[in-house]
Amino acid sequence: MNLDEITPMLLTYNEEPNLGRALEKLKWAKQILVLDSFSTDKTKEIAKSCPQVKWVQRKFDSFAGQCNFGLKQIESEWVLSMDCDYIVRDELVEELKGLRVEVAHGFRASFVYCIWGHPLRATLYPPRTVLYRREKAKYQDEGHGHRVDVDGRIGELRGKIEHDDRKSLDRWFASQNKYMIIESKNLLSTPMNELKLQDRLRRRIIVAPWLVFFYTLIWQRLILDGWPGWYYVFQRVLAETMLALRLAEAKVLGSSSKPS
Repeated sequence: MNLDEITPMLLTYNEEPNLGRALEKLKWAKQILVLDSFSTDKTKEIAKSCPQVKWVQRKFDSFAGQCNFGLKQIESEWVLSMDCDYIVRDELVEELKGLRVEVAHGFRASFVYCIWGHPLRATLYPPRTVLYRREKAKYQDEGHGHRVDVDGRIGELRGKIEHDDRKSLDRWFASQNKYMIIESKNLLSTPMNELKLQDRLRRRIIVAPWLVFFYTLIWQRLILDGWPGWYYVFQRVLAETMLALRLAEAKVLGSSSKPS
């Protein structure tokens, strides 16, 4: 594969703590699309300091809406879908140079989760389809996030991407609160038989936070990663607890609205 055939696409909103590191590892690209939701920090200055960046702004409606709009701004055949806390490893770039693209219309990558630069031995963060043919892709909203549907076979990349979000803990709490409101509504509006196993467990409310604690700390052995491991475990347990609280709130409000 010719790297000039790939355009990385990044969505931004106040990504000053992350954007510079992400762009540094994308300088091999002929063009990088940064689609911004009217950031109020130094995101614009950081983006425009990279000569390959195509800077576009659009009012945020949904992740899928932003991404589908972004695809229309790209002219290359292939898109590398990136979050600003994704750091492309050098070995993945080398793999892309020799990639046989005729075997698939999209490629999935796995992640190494990092806590302030400290790589963890495991993560709950799933593999994602990050590289795909632009004309074969369309985004759909899914809970508080989004996914890309690619019309065709999905291959696997050996190289990994680092997930290293360095935004403040206050920002994390605010984001998780917003995400879990959306996630709870999605879980409650979806029939139980249509949910994945992990989401069925979440609907039980009490089970998920405890399972996440023991699974990440003991089964995934993050206890061996010291304080970065504990930090990640606490983050994930807190996120699941916030979701459980939203689901419990819906139960309480639903009960109180019934006639006595």
